[in-house]
Amino acid sequence: MQKGLNMASADARDGDGRRASLLYDPSVRAYAYQALTVLVVGWLIWQAWSNAAENLARANMTAGFGFLSGRAGFDLGQALIAYSSDSTFARALTVGLLNTLLVGVLGIITATIVGLLIGIGRLSKNWLIARLCTIYVELFRNIPPLLVIFFWYKGVLSILPDFRAIRAGVEKAKAADPSVGDPLFIISNRGISFPAPIFQPGFGAVWIALAAAVLGAVGFTLWANKVQAATGKRPPALLVSVALIVLLPLAVFFAAGQPIAFDYPVLGRFNLSGGGLISPEFLSLYLALSLYTASFIAEIVRAGIRGVPSGQFEACSALGVRSDRAMRLVILPQAMRIIIPPLTSQYLNLIKNSSLAVAAGYPDLVQVGNTILNQSGRAIEVIAIWMIVYVTISLVTSVFMNWFNARMALRER
Repeated sequence: MQKGLNMASADARDGDGRRASLLYDPSVRAYAYQALTVLVVGWLIWQAWSNAAENLARANMTAGFGFLSGRAGFDLGQALIAYSSDSTFARALTVGLLNTLLVGVLGIITATIVGLLIGIGRLSKNWLIARLCTIYVELFRNIPPLLVIFFWYKGVLSILPDFRAIRAGVEKAKAADPSVGDPLFIISNRGISFPAPIFQPGFGAVWIALAAAVLGAVGFTLWANKVQAATGKRPPALLVSVALIVLLPLAVFFAAGQPIAFDYPVLGRFNLSGGGLISPEFLSLYLALSLYTASFIAEIVRAGIRGVPSGQFEACSALGVRSDRAMRLVILPQAMRIIIPPLTSQYLNLIKNSSLAVAAGYPDLVQVGNTILNQSGRAIEVIAIWMIVYVTISLVTSVFMNWFNARMALRER
């Protein structure tokens, strides 16, 4: 591209060989247009901010983010970091941001796995599997995500047994058999309670072993790729990677004396206590966004596989390569160049659709910000925070996916 610009610049000369006007130089025009665009956008932002400041001054109101240091005064249903009603507005927004990232990351992972399986299943030669996958795609793709959230929240999770009924059943079982203890996992309309791990001193060695195992698995996979490219034979990279990631941390865990304890859930008279809790608000949002986005990812995967020439399938079949191995090592790597660009858009849609959490009462960034807006009256500042956060998340996701797309691009020898 740079060579083409240089040739175009060299051609921008008059008949006597003298350099023509800079307006005819494509590289100069490109920089000029970009500079003009930046100036126009900056002028629009300045005009909007000046207008807002003028209106605030007319209403005897001040602008700024100093209110973030004020006391929040409200509780949140889920917090990944320490939080109480005495925390600041900034702390509350941080909790909301972490909750949004939690839903986004877990939703992307789940939607990718489900979408990949459904997309491959639609191409299955098994009539039943192909039709079931088609029904899944057509069902979820044509229902608004808000309705899917309501379905999980009101139609599935809210009709689960009440914890009082579960406690009555446990007490009845204990009366019949005193050796019966409290259940480890409690599924009720208040969520899923489970034993919460408490990491003891010495568990840091397990984390270090896990990190070393992951790095070792990545290194072995890269070496296996080089061996396959050079010899055509692939070492068992998947088996070795799983063994490293599972066995090495497990060995360190037992060698360190099993430095972990558990806080078990307890059925109290009026409420559940102890243990960890996965709230129904989180579950409804997570399942709805994951399954909804997976229907679109499935179609992207199916289109990417269809875009691979049929000769690749025939060549694998002629060489006696198993269909699952051919799909994993031959077809999908070539289909990725078609899959990844539209896949980025679906990831961004899932992250932005997480703002629908307000419908289920999940304390994400938008719901927490809305509560702060109602208490402080700082609409401009809160909306600006929303915009900056979502733009930043979207840009980071796009940059990562572009890098991943460049890494997965096919290179000719």
